[in-house]
Amino acid sequence: MLVVLDRLGPAERIAFVLHDMFAVPFEEIAPVVGRTQVAAKKPASRARHKVRGTPVVPGTELDRHRRVAEAFLAAARGGDLGALLAVLDPDVVRRADPVTVPAGTATVVRGARAVAEETVFLRERARHAATALVDGTVGLVVAPRGRLRIALTLRVEDERITAYEVIADPGRLRRLELAVLER
Repeated sequence: MLVVLDRLGPAERIAFVLHDMFAVPFEEIAPVVGRTQVAAKKPASRARHKVRGTPVVPGTELDRHRRVAEAFLAAARGGDLGALLAVLDPDVVRRADPVTVPAGTATVVRGARAVAEETVFLRERARHAATALVDGTVGLVVAPRGRLRIALTLRVEDERITAYEVIADPGRLRRLELAVLER
């Protein structure tokens, strides 16, 4: 949520947090954002839309993708090779920005076993990860202390991850559309 709130403009952030999170009426928000009561509703509405995002897949499919992403994240956090292999397609492809991978690690890794073993090796990063809507699809964000460091875009087919990309380049991270993945 902190990562998404950080991407809002000041008036959007203030109106959203005060109204949607603390139930402050717009008549009290208006003077804070320097607008009329009616005009103060606009930044809150824009913020609400940005925070929730717009999924590019139907709700039932989004829920299925979320379950797969959460299973992947739980297995990664636990260093559970078997659970990772169960959620990864046998032919999965992991791509990563060069700044993401440790020295000597490939930017492209193919196959469930190789991707799972690498994930177990890098599991410490998973403790700061959370599911999110990344460019309209279910993904993961790694944001220690609310600062976005890494985003993963996932491709899910038939209850398994068939591909994912690890994005850490600051320019690419800024261009991502991130939203809270609601239940």
